[in-house]
Amino acid sequence: MRHRIAGRKFSRTSSQRRALLSGLAFSLLDKEQIKTTLPKAKDLRPYVEKLITLGKDGSLSARRRLVGILHSETLASKLIDSIAPRYKERNGGYTRIIKAGFRYGDLAPMAVIELLDRDPSAKANPQAAVEVEAEIAAS
Repeated sequence: MRHRIAGRKFSRTSSQRRALLSGLAFSLLDKEQIKTTLPKAKDLRPYVEKLITLGKDGSLSARRRLVGILHSETLASKLIDSIAPRYKERNGGYTRIIKAGFRYGDLAPMAVIELLDRDPSAKANPQAAVEVEAEIAAS
């Protein structure tokens, strides 16, 4: 029985999963939009939302915890100084996951995960952004 066991293992050890989520969170907070597999995006969402909530605190201890998780002082500063203030009035729900078809090699379901109210100049891939915006406009 798997009662009260959340999250996926991704065929990795716990330290590898922690590194995977940390790296994905680093990329998402840096570029504000990334394309990854759907299960990874679904597991990344609560991880990043907790980091943004921690960044909204803005205290020295929060900054140190963010540096420990993200392994970057500049990204922690960006999170606290520019990303977190955007969501000052919002109580969660900082990210959006949009399904993006299937990967050619192995038919893995792909998704674009992005921050709501993101900075358009921080786009990871301009073509992916155009596709996502067209998909949002169509729905």
